[in-house]
Amino acid sequence: MNFKLPVSTLLLLVLTASVSGQKAKLTGTVSEANGEPIPFVNVFVLGNTSGSTTNLEGKYKLDLEPGSYRIVYSFIGYTPDTLSVDVNPGEVLERDITLLEKDNVLTTIDVSVAKITNTEAAVIREVMESKQVVNAISAETIEKTQDSDASEVVKRVPGVTVVGNNFIMIRGLSERYNNVLLHDVFAPSMETDVKSFAFDIIPAAMIDRILIYKSPAPDLTGEFAGGVVKIYTKSIPDSNMTSVSLSTTYRQGTSFQKFSQPARGKWHWTGFNDGYNDLPLGFPNDIRRVEANDLGALDEVGQSLKNNWLPEQVNSLMDKSFSFTHAHKMQWKNVKIGNITSLNYSNSRTLFNAERNDYNAYDSINDKSQFIYSFNDQQFNQNIRTGLLHNWAFRFNSNHMIEFKNMFNVFSTTQYVNRTGYDFEFNYSPNNHSFDQIYRGLYSGQIVGTHSFNEDRTKLFWTTGYGYSYRDEPDYRRYRSEIDTNSLEQQLFVGIPLSPNYLGRFFSEMRENNQSASVRLEHTVNGSKFQPVLKTGAFFERKYREFNARNIGYVRGSFISFDENLLYGSIDELFQPENINQTTGIKIGEASNPSDSYTASNMLTAGYVGAELPITEKINLNTGVRTEFNVQELNSSTLTGDPIIVNNPILSILPSANLIYFFKKDTTLLRLAYGKSVNRPEFRELAPFGFYDFNFNLVKKGSDSLRTPVIHNFDLRLETYPRRGEMFSFALFYKRFINPIETLFVPGGGSGGIKTFTFGNAKEAYSMGIEVEAIKSLEGILKSSKALDNFSIMFNASLIRSRVELGQAQLGQSNVRPLQGQSPYIVNTGIFYKNEKHNFSINALYNVIGERIFIIGFDAYPDIYQMPRNVVDINFSKTFKKGLEAKLAFGDILNQEMLLLQDANANGKFERDNDQVIQRYVPGMTVSVGLGYKF
Repeated sequence: MNFKLPVSTLLLLVLTASVSGQKAKLTGTVSEANGEPIPFVNVFVLGNTSGSTTNLEGKYKLDLEPGSYRIVYSFIGYTPDTLSVDVNPGEVLERDITLLEKDNVLTTIDVSVAKITNTEAAVIREVMESKQVVNAISAETIEKTQDSDASEVVKRVPGVTVVGNNFIMIRGLSERYNNVLLHDVFAPSMETDVKSFAFDIIPAAMIDRILIYKSPAPDLTGEFAGGVVKIYTKSIPDSNMTSVSLSTTYRQGTSFQKFSQPARGKWHWTGFNDGYNDLPLGFPNDIRRVEANDLGALDEVGQSLKNNWLPEQVNSLMDKSFSFTHAHKMQWKNVKIGNITSLNYSNSRTLFNAERNDYNAYDSINDKSQFIYSFNDQQFNQNIRTGLLHNWAFRFNSNHMIEFKNMFNVFSTTQYVNRTGYDFEFNYSPNNHSFDQIYRGLYSGQIVGTHSFNEDRTKLFWTTGYGYSYRDEPDYRRYRSEIDTNSLEQQLFVGIPLSPNYLGRFFSEMRENNQSASVRLEHTVNGSKFQPVLKTGAFFERKYREFNARNIGYVRGSFISFDENLLYGSIDELFQPENINQTTGIKIGEASNPSDSYTASNMLTAGYVGAELPITEKINLNTGVRTEFNVQELNSSTLTGDPIIVNNPILSILPSANLIYFFKKDTTLLRLAYGKSVNRPEFRELAPFGFYDFNFNLVKKGSDSLRTPVIHNFDLRLETYPRRGEMFSFALFYKRFINPIETLFVPGGGSGGIKTFTFGNAKEAYSMGIEVEAIKSLEGILKSSKALDNFSIMFNASLIRSRVELGQAQLGQSNVRPLQGQSPYIVNTGIFYKNEKHNFSINALYNVIGERIFIIGFDAYPDIYQMPRNVVDINFSKTFKKGLEAKLAFGDILNQEMLLLQDANANGKFERDNDQVIQRYVPGMTVSVGLGYKF
C-alpha cells in the first residue's frame, strides 16, 4: 500500500494550519533577599495548578492565554508570594520575584499550595532529592513521547525492558526480580504463572509520574533485585476539562486481510467473558464418574459441548481505540475536591506467519542440524481492552489531603493457529489447529492519606487498598490432522488412549484477592544545622489465590467398531451429535488429575526504622533496617492424589544504607548504596500443575521444595543537573544472588520434541552492569541562531553481564551461563521537537535490547535466545484552535523480524543465516492517525 501521497498531504496540512490567537509568555527569576536564585520554586496560576518550576538559575517561564491572572510563587521554607498580571496576545512579560524565608517575615499570605509533581523539572527534582538510586518519568515527558500507555512509557527508563506489555525486566533481570506498586501498594497480577502487571491497562494521559527505584531502603519493599516500579495516577485536575479521542491504526500484513478467529459470543467485543465458551451448567465435575456409573449418560455429556471447531472468517479492518476523560474540580466550604474519570477502549488484530522449528542434537561431524519438526504457523490474534479509571481527591488545606483511587480493567486475548509444515519424528505433514481465548480483569482501589504537622516537620502517609484479579481460559481447543502430500487428502487424528494435546479441550480459572495497608511517619528533628529525619512505618498484605483447571479429550468410542470414514471428513462433521457415541464415533474423556488445581495464600507483615542523617553539608546518609515476616502456604496434590502442603514462614532482616556526597549543591552528587533483599517463589512455581504450551511444544510444572533466594545489592551513581529539565548520570551496579530460582530441565520428556521444565534453586549467581542516562535541551546551543532552541534529546543505555552457577541442580544444563531473560545491553534514545508558537511537535524514538535467553536448554540442546530488534518510532502532533488535536504515528518503521535462535554449533556467535531458527516472524509496521478534542 502506498502511503506517500496521503502521508505527505496530511503533513502539509498539519504544518501549514493556522492558529488563531498566540499565547503570551511570562518569564523572570525568583531569588532570595540576598539575590541568590532559588531553584525548583513552584510557579502556577492561582486556581489552576498547571504551571512550571524554576531551573537551577531560578528562572521560570509560563505560557498563558491572553487575560488577567494571579500568579503564585511557592517553595518549602519560604513564604508564598503572588503577582497580578494582564497579558495580551503574543506579549512577553518579564517579572522577577523575591521570596522571603519564613523566619524573616512579619506577615504571611494565605495560599493553599499544591505541589507540582508531573513536570520534567519536578520529577528531576524528586530524583535529585531522593535518598536512593532512582529513575523517573513525568507526565510532561510522556506527552512528548506520545506513548499511549504505561508499558510504552517505562521502556524509556535506563535498564528497563517490557515484554508482552505485562512483564517488566529491570537491569536485565527477569520479571520475577521486580515489583510493581500502584499508589504504594502491590499491584494485582492477572497471570497464573509469573509475577506480572499489565502496564498497558493504564492510559498514559492518566499517569502523574512513574518512579523506578533500583537500590533498597527501609521504607521500600524488600522483595526485589532489579527494581521497584511505583506508578502514580493523577488526582486533583489542573482545571475542569472534558476530552474525547479517537484513533485508528493500519497494521502492515494484518489490516484488510482475511482473518480467522475462534467462535465467540455477541458481547466478546467488550473484553468481558460473556460465557460463550464456558462449560455448560450442570456439566459433571469428573467425566470418569459418569463413565463408571452410567455409560448412556456419557454420550449426552459429550454432545452438551459446542461444536465450535471451525474458525470464523471475517475481514480484518484497522485497529481502533477510543478514550473519554472528564476532570472536574470544585470546592465545598474550605475543602477542594477533584475528580478524574477516564474510560478507554481498544480493539486490535495481528496476523503473523511464523516459522517454528525444533531440532535433535546437532550433527557436529557433518556440521548439520537434525530437524524434529519444521512448522509454518499462521497465527491470528485479537486483543480487546476496556478500562475505567475513577479518582477522587479531597484537599482540606495545604497540610491534609485524602485520595480515593479506583482502576478497573478487562482484557481479552483470542488466538487461532493453523499449523502446517512437516513433522520429521512422526513422519507426517500436519494440518493442526488451536483455538484459545483468555479473559483477564482486575480491580485495584486505594484510599491514600497525606498529612503534615509542625510546619512540615512531621509527616504522616497512609494507604489502604484492595485488589481483585481473575484470569479465565475457557475451552482452549486443539486438534491434529494429516495431509497426504500426494493426494492432498486430509485425515483427522483420533487416538485410542486419551491425549488432550491432540484432540482436547482445556479449561482454567484463577481468582485472586488481596488486602493491604501501610503507614509511614517521618519527623525532622529541629536543630540549628544538624536536622536528621527519623522514619518508621509498617506494611501488611494478605493475598489469596484459587486456581482450577480441567483437561478434557476425545478418543475412539470403540477400538473395533469405530467408523474410519469419520477421519476423512471435516472436523465439524466429526463433532456432529450423532457421531459422539461409544460404538462408531468418538467419546469424551477426562484427563484432569488432582495436581491441576491449588489454593494458595501469602501473608506479609513488615516494619522498619530508618534515618536520614545530614552528616555534613556535603554528606547525607539514609540508613535503617526493614524486617519482613512472610508466611507462604499452598495446598495441592500429586498426580496420584497424595496431598502437597507448603507452609513457609520466613523472617528476613534487611539492612540498607544509601550515602550521598554533594560535589556541588543542587547540581552534582555521588551515590553509594548497599541493601539486602529477597525473592520469594511465586504460587505457580510451587504448584505441581503442569501446562502444555502449544506454540513452543513444552510443559512447565512447579516444585514445592523451592527456597527463598537472598540478594546483596551494591550501587554507585554519579548525577549532575546542569539546568532545569536536564540531567546526566553514570552508574555501576553489582548484585550477588544466593539460591536464585531458575528453570530446570526434567529428563525423560515426551516424544515429538515435547520437553518438560520445572523450577529449582541454583547455587549462586551475580549480575553487574553500567548505566548511562542523559536528558538535554538544545536551547541556546547556537547563540547566533535559535534553530535548535525547540529541540531536546534523551539517551540512556545499559551494559550488563550476569552468570549463574547451578551447582547440584545442574541436571545437564550449562553450568555457567547468563541469567534467564538477561540482555547484555539496552539502548533507548529520542529526539524531540516542540514549537510552542504553532503548537506542533515531532519526536523520533529508537530502542534495542540485546540477545537474551528465552528458554533454557540442557545437555546437547542449546539455550534458546531472543535476538535483538532495532525499533524506530516517529510521532507527529498538532493542536489547532478550540482544543482540537491531531496525531500521526509511524510505529516499528524498520519492521525487523522477531527471531529465536540456538547456537547449535557452539561457536559463540549468533548467525541469523547459519544457526538453528526456533521461531521467526515479522510483526509489521503500523501507521496510526488520531483526533482528540478537549473542552
